[in-house]
Amino acid sequence: MTRFLIRRLLNMIPLILGITFISFLAMSLVPGDFVSNLKLNPTITPEVIHQLEAQFGLDKPLMVRYFKWLWGVLHLNFGFSLQYRVSVTGLIASRAFNTIVLSLSSMIFSWAIAIPIGIVVAVNQNSIWDRVLSFLAFFGMSVPSFFLAFLMMYLALKTGWFPIGGTFSPDYSTLDPMSQVADRINHLILPVFVLGISGTAGLMRLMRSQILEIKNSEFVRTARAKGLSERVVIYKHVLRNALNPFVTMAGYSLGDLLGGAALVEAVMNLQGLGLLMLDAVRSLDIYLVMGSVLMGTILLLVGNLLADIALVAVDPRVDFSSVTAD
Repeated sequence: MTRFLIRRLLNMIPLILGITFISFLAMSLVPGDFVSNLKLNPTITPEVIHQLEAQFGLDKPLMVRYFKWLWGVLHLNFGFSLQYRVSVTGLIASRAFNTIVLSLSSMIFSWAIAIPIGIVVAVNQNSIWDRVLSFLAFFGMSVPSFFLAFLMMYLALKTGWFPIGGTFSPDYSTLDPMSQVADRINHLILPVFVLGISGTAGLMRLMRSQILEIKNSEFVRTARAKGLSERVVIYKHVLRNALNPFVTMAGYSLGDLLGGAALVEAVMNLQGLGLLMLDAVRSLDIYLVMGSVLMGTILLLVGNLLADIALVAVDPRVDFSSVTAD
């Protein structure tokens, strides 16, 4: 395992360098930048523009700016946000909690629904339950998450049962700790439902196909021949092997923390990383974009590493030598 970890960590270095350089190059090739947009403001003098360009290094060549940013990253300094006028590190840290809670909650919600339903429709193949739930799954997969978010906002507006967007209430700071937790949970219900339903449909279909494929395997027939009940066969033998793709998907989901919830955050006005990334791209805030890209890359690589380790733990047929070979 030690050799596996060392090799994977070393492989991450060129990947991170390549992705960040391409992203930095792409942002630099976009016509204009945040400071050049200020030139359209007649109240800002050319001297101020030149001072800002010198302050943020925008007057330096591309490679100089990239390596200067990279040197700062090695010292845990992700640069300075031109739009928000604060440290990128602090800005991302202030938004990360909201997105992580939203994404993990929606993932747990979708798994808690998709896995049991997938088992039911697979065990009752071609039954009325299979047809109805499969139809609902296809319908859920075809509805865009942002459209479902608009519908939930309309529901909240008409019924008054849930808050209409936002991460917390305006009087959040005046509440006691338990009331603050309850307030955040109340604001999470609709976003978690939207993201969870969007992911549930695909996960349910995946679970159904996995169980149908595995339940006719040779080792399953052997288990039945030993006289084990169908319930034991499904839940002890089939389900454990059917969960392997879900372990891998859990690793990839860490990389989706930035982009997966971006549209829902924009529609429901949630102060998270996804909405922050969209604002940074629109305003050409290069250092904020680079900080978000770097965080997303690290999350994806670490997620894949953790998924490979978990896959070895849950499936005795897989070892670190085969995972390393991939």
